[in-house]
Amino acid sequence: MRFITAFSVLIWILNFSGTNDYSFKIAKVKYKGGGDWYANKTALPNLAKFCNANIKTNINPEDASVEVGSPELFNYPWIYLTGHGNIVFSDAEALNLKKYLMAGGFLHIDDNYGLKPFIVPQMKKVFPELDFAELPFTHPIYHQAYNFNKGLPKIHQHEGKPAQGFGLIYQGRLVCFFSYECDLGNGWEDQSIYNDSEDKRLEALKMGSNIVKYAFNR
Repeated sequence: MRFITAFSVLIWILNFSGTNDYSFKIAKVKYKGGGDWYANKTALPNLAKFCNANIKTNINPEDASVEVGSPELFNYPWIYLTGHGNIVFSDAEALNLKKYLMAGGFLHIDDNYGLKPFIVPQMKKVFPELDFAELPFTHPIYHQAYNFNKGLPKIHQHEGKPAQGFGLIYQGRLVCFFSYECDLGNGWEDQSIYNDSEDKRLEALKMGSNIVKYAFNR
C-alpha cells in the first residue's frame, strides 16, 4: 500500500504545476449494506472538469469507484461516499479506511438524503474515539478558491433544515468532511438530471472545488 502523506506531496506538486497529463483520479466509495453507493453518476466527472478549469487541477475526469476494504483505496488521495440507504463496514473494512485516513487520505461524505443515521455508526467503527463536530463558518474549507461565509450552500430542500458541515478531526487534522442537508453531489450532476438552476449548480461546484483544494493544501 502507498503511504499517502508522502504521496500527497507529489500529487500536490503535479496537481498545481500546470502539467498536461492527469495527475490522479478521485473515486466513489463502494460499500455493502444495500445502500445506493453508486448514486450521482455524473457528479465526480463534472466536479473534476470544473476543478481542472477553475482551480488548475489535473484530475482525471473518468469515473472511478473503489471498495472501502480494498488496498486500491490508497491509490486515491480523495474519496467520495454518498447514497440514501443502509451502509455496513466490516471490521476489516473499517480498519482499512482508518489506515487510509491516518496516512493522509481524505474522505468526503455527502448526504444524498437520509444518509446520516447509517453513516455515523459506521464511522464510529473507524474512529471509536472521535465524534462528528460541526465546523464553524470560519473554517478554511469554506474559504479556499471561493468564500462561503455562511457555510455550505443549500442545494436541495430535503427536510428544509439548514445545510451543515461536520468533520472528524484526527490529531488536529480534518480527515473526513460530512456535508449534511445540502446535497452537493446532486448539484454536481448534469443539469438535465435534477433541473437545478445554473446558480445552484455553480454554488455546488464551487464548494466542491473548495473541498478538493482544501484536501490537497493541508
